[in-house]
Amino acid sequence: MKKLKADPKGVLTGAHYLDGDYALAEGALAAGCRFFAGYPITPSTETAERFSERIPKVGGVFIQMEDELASIAALIGAVWGGQKVMTVTSGPGFSLMMENIGLACMQEIPLVIANVQRGGPSTGLPTLTGQQDMMQARWGSHGDYEIIALSPDSPQECFDLTIEAFNLSETYRVPVFVMTDECVGHMHEKVVIPPADKIELVERKWYKGPKDEYKPYKLDKDGIPFLVKAGDGYHFHTTGLTRDELGYPVINSDCQDVVVRHLVEKIRGNADKIIKIEEDQIEDADIVVISYGITSRVAIRAVQMARKAGLKVGTLRLITVWPFPEKRINELAKKIKAFVVPEINYGQMVLEVERCSQGQTRVIGIPHCGGWVHDPDDIFKTIQEAAK
Repeated sequence: MKKLKADPKGVLTGAHYLDGDYALAEGALAAGCRFFAGYPITPSTETAERFSERIPKVGGVFIQMEDELASIAALIGAVWGGQKVMTVTSGPGFSLMMENIGLACMQEIPLVIANVQRGGPSTGLPTLTGQQDMMQARWGSHGDYEIIALSPDSPQECFDLTIEAFNLSETYRVPVFVMTDECVGHMHEKVVIPPADKIELVERKWYKGPKDEYKPYKLDKDGIPFLVKAGDGYHFHTTGLTRDELGYPVINSDCQDVVVRHLVEKIRGNADKIIKIEEDQIEDADIVVISYGITSRVAIRAVQMARKAGLKVGTLRLITVWPFPEKRINELAKKIKAFVVPEINYGQMVLEVERCSQGQTRVIGIPHCGGWVHDPDDIFKTIQEAAK
């Protein structure tokens, strides 16, 4: 796909002192997002507030919808209208979005959803942190499909990974989630925003052929179909039903097989291009700590303590959570004594580490049910136990 430069009107350049929620909004604006529909929910409301202030100044539209169901429905419509779109929410709102997330996957809608996670279930802990929606991001809607999910660990990454999320959503015509958390969302740090001409964006894959030949789900040579703008004279049909290249319902198992394979394989088949991880001190490690989001920052202190105590410990940070880096996990499992996986939930991504390790090494989770971050001492003690 063609690379573009960011629109200078949408980029607030230079060094700024921002919280992660504001940085999400600035990243989206720099990525060309010009439509936001959402409903305020703690601890993500600051992102919506930032959008409401900033997006009219760059020619965009902000709508506060009546709820989260309507919010994502509005996003899907705005994409067919030609816009780059985003919403933000937290756990209860994320749950309400799941039906239309399935519709977006079936219609292959490029959109970005940021989830500033808090403790659950239900209303849970509205003002306190959690990482309890990680499996919901992957499996929350029904049926077989694939999504992409990223996990920032700082306000700077909230900005950077939101741009990355938009680029991935356009490249693969898929919903992309930015799975942050209350701590990162409310953390204030320096965020460096580059000039617009230094920000590379992926252009939407527009159809430019004869209007009467357009098929909304005909795959191009890269396996991704073209988009058009509704109202530009194209006649097409789109639905949540299993459909053919023209978008019309075809209710049989053969068509279902073709459609579902495509929805899954366009992500799985490109996983090596999509996945990003960050490793440190892996070369000589006997123990590897796997973490993401705010927990990865807490784990740094525990690893420093372990190294000072003479233990050979490295870290692997999940930047891309979905698709999961199973090849790398399996490779490391053959070489080390144990993985240690701290999470602010009762054990979610640790299950993926166990699956990918295939019994080749120990996998030790450190569940933490939400509200606050781990004590580094608890992670350090688990590392000590794993090293025995």
